[in-house]
Amino acid sequence: MTNIIVFLLPFLSLQWLLISGSPTTNQIPKALGINYSNLSRSAIYPFVIGKEAAINSSVVSIAEKCYSGSLDIKKISGSIVVCVDGGDPSRLDVVPLITSKGLIMFTGKTVLGSTSTFPSVQVNNIADYDILVNYFHSTANPTATIYPTVEVPKLYKPAPVVANFSSRGPGQFTENILKPDIMAPGMAILAAAMNTSKYVFMSGTSMACPHVSGAATFIKSVHPTWTTSMIKSALITTASAYDNTGKPIRNELNLVASPHEAGSGELNHMKALDPGLVFDTTTQDYFNFLCYYGYKEAKIKSVLKGANLFQCPKNSKPELITDINYPSISIGNLKRQQSSPTVVKRTVTNVGASTSTYTVRVNSPKGLVVRVNPDRIVFSNSLNKTSFEVSFDGKGAVSGYNFGDITWSDSLDHSVRIVYVVKVV
Repeated sequence: MTNIIVFLLPFLSLQWLLISGSPTTNQIPKALGINYSNLSRSAIYPFVIGKEAAINSSVVSIAEKCYSGSLDIKKISGSIVVCVDGGDPSRLDVVPLITSKGLIMFTGKTVLGSTSTFPSVQVNNIADYDILVNYFHSTANPTATIYPTVEVPKLYKPAPVVANFSSRGPGQFTENILKPDIMAPGMAILAAAMNTSKYVFMSGTSMACPHVSGAATFIKSVHPTWTTSMIKSALITTASAYDNTGKPIRNELNLVASPHEAGSGELNHMKALDPGLVFDTTTQDYFNFLCYYGYKEAKIKSVLKGANLFQCPKNSKPELITDINYPSISIGNLKRQQSSPTVVKRTVTNVGASTSTYTVRVNSPKGLVVRVNPDRIVFSNSLNKTSFEVSFDGKGAVSGYNFGDITWSDSLDHSVRIVYVVKVV
């Protein structure tokens, strides 16, 4: 009898999926998994492909994904089941699956999708998935088991990777503010479970959020006079755009992640303590945002404290949202044939050395002409705040979204990076 062992290489632990009785040899597929499997190394169970366990021939396509109402409980009960990720875990056929002994999910993604106490693993490579399918069809009585996890102290590479469930831009309500802002750890995070003394691994944007909140609180403890927007700016402009292999951060499909996926990059709370420059978004900016978005002045005054003396700018329109003093730039509509470039203004506040000089570097895609004026700014004891303009000319740019960044640097290793997104039409 020949065995195939699937090595599961997650972030913190290692699992093996043992497939016995295969006619092939020396094949070692790779997979991911972090869970508290209760299966033992000696226990072997029947092995079945989801679409072969369909309750009838009319639901084979959704049985492949193990969706609700598609699986025959008699065919999978007590078995290790292989499913194809359909992108919606809420549709899994939970009742039959809980009678199985374990789940192998083919995802085609480079990040871990979930963690649980139920024995489950994730196969990412199509060639590895084919090994499982071929094994099932070529073996009279296919069997398998999922081993418990053991610690893997090895650093996972590449990391970070934008998870498949991570929030994506552009912003639903306005493209003239770049979203998302930043990325933070949210995959297989060891967290305290509510109403229990135990800790569990959890994944989701709900895990990334407390990382950012904690970083913001940390910065506030060091800089108690900084406003919320100054802290936000510090986090965004110092975020890293590179993974631990030195390459640009990628998404779950192994493609370079755009700012609509990663924002400015992965937060770095230590660098954010000393950002050099910050963009302080004021209360006036937020009031203007509402005006630009279309809210009437009377409505704003009725619901917002401190807005009694406020007046909406006379030329309010959504395009002006781009001019809000935000630590990134997004232009939702740059016409290729417009007569003059679109000009965006930003104001920076120096929070570093009182006397310092910053020079600018522009990274732009082919065809999009981006200019910064001035290209050098000097701060002194009497001047800690100044403005600059960025012009965008899309005459030679490709249609659709164009991504790039602008970086202000001084002689003290401060790098203030402003990511921009421009949609050329």
